[in-house]
Amino acid sequence: MVKELPVVYLQTASCSGCAVSLLNTASPTIKNVLIDQIAPGVHINLRFHPVVMAAAGDIAIQAMEDTSRQKRGEYVLVVDGDVSTATGAVYGGVGERQGKPVTMLQRVIEMAQDALAVIGLGTCASFGGIPAAPPNPTGCQPVKKVLEDKGIKKPLINIPGCPPHPDWFVGTVASIILNGLPKADDLDDFLRPKAFFGKLIHENCPRRAYFDEAKFAKKFGDEGCLYELGCKGPITYADCPLRRWNSGTNWVIGAGAPCNGCTQPEFPDQTAPFYEKLVDVELPVIGAYWASKEEKSNG
Repeated sequence: MVKELPVVYLQTASCSGCAVSLLNTASPTIKNVLIDQIAPGVHINLRFHPVVMAAAGDIAIQAMEDTSRQKRGEYVLVVDGDVSTATGAVYGGVGERQGKPVTMLQRVIEMAQDALAVIGLGTCASFGGIPAAPPNPTGCQPVKKVLEDKGIKKPLINIPGCPPHPDWFVGTVASIILNGLPKADDLDDFLRPKAFFGKLIHENCPRRAYFDEAKFAKKFGDEGCLYELGCKGPITYADCPLRRWNSGTNWVIGAGAPCNGCTQPEFPDQTAPFYEKLVDVELPVIGAYWASKEEKSNG
């Protein structure tokens, strides 16, 4: 008998980039994820997803609400985007009830209360991201803040990224199926899975040797470390250098552009300007050591 893991995917204050990234998963493909058994004897039952579901209107909303009633404590709620809270949370809704819109805030609260666990997908859902940047007139908040304010104590997993790599989401769901919910040691201080966010990009960057030798690119296209051109790899936790994007084809630094730190809670305000050197950040001194040696030899 095949066991099902029901999943409800809500899009709130988002750009759909996270959903589109997920659809680009390569191994397994999105078809494999949605139709086949993601693990032996277990199938993901995607009950609600505004981008890929065939149903619309009342039928779609009914499927979501039926899940919360019939599968209480068994389904995973995925929230893609911030949750708008200002002015009675009128800035976004998901469906209607008795002819009146149900706000994104209300829908997240209702669905989270009865979920097995909640996944904040993308930097907006995880930390606030772009919609929550000042002046934030719609009062956008990350999922964690919403749950805390409402006293909802459910396991929360953050999968940041703007957008997140599809492997990070699929791998997290597969891990839940195979091993159960992650333990505290499996997540970092920001509730990110250490399997994907356990090391700095700087640690695995193919240009790291340039940094250690203090060989920095002065303009785009130059050989050398991109640190002085604004790379945020030294403060950003993700496995992009190893996993890469578009079926493992390439990634941002491989294409000659600096990392903008999109998986960090500080993104975007504190990692901007994106093309300016980090300041007031403690970094390894190896590069500075070699630079001073070279200056002495030239002197």
